[in-house]
Amino acid sequence: MSALYHSKNTCTGRERVESPMPVDHLKKNLLAIHPTAKDFHEMWKRACDTAAKCIAEVKEYNKQRWDKSHMEPDFKEGDQVLVPTLNFNNLKQPKKLRDSFVGPFTIIKLIGKNSVEVKLTEESSGKHPVFPVSLVKPYFQTEVD
Repeated sequence: MSALYHSKNTCTGRERVESPMPVDHLKKNLLAIHPTAKDFHEMWKRACDTAAKCIAEVKEYNKQRWDKSHMEPDFKEGDQVLVPTLNFNNLKQPKKLRDSFVGPFTIIKLIGKNSVEVKLTEESSGKHPVFPVSLVKPYFQTEVD
């Protein structure tokens, strides 16, 4: 194949990556080849424009739905939170009898908007201390008489 490209390049004086005809010239010729090619090209262009418009509308709709129900978490450093036991494998009870959340743990620092680092106790020190905000629940201390 390289001999073919070499002979073509020496005859035309062009590099291998260059097209022998400009793209616009190709488009004009291709549309003139068959009468339905132009109709198909216009139909395809309209379909692409309609698809882009629909995607933009769906993105806007989803953004409005998200913004309507989404609340930013209001955690601060020093707050106490409960951590889910979903991925805690070092707890002694069977999964059915295990508490859904353990804690309270104190927030050491906020990592961006979506995660918190907590100070874990000795018994749960094998767990990674960073949790997503969606899994963490605020701890409210209740007074027991």
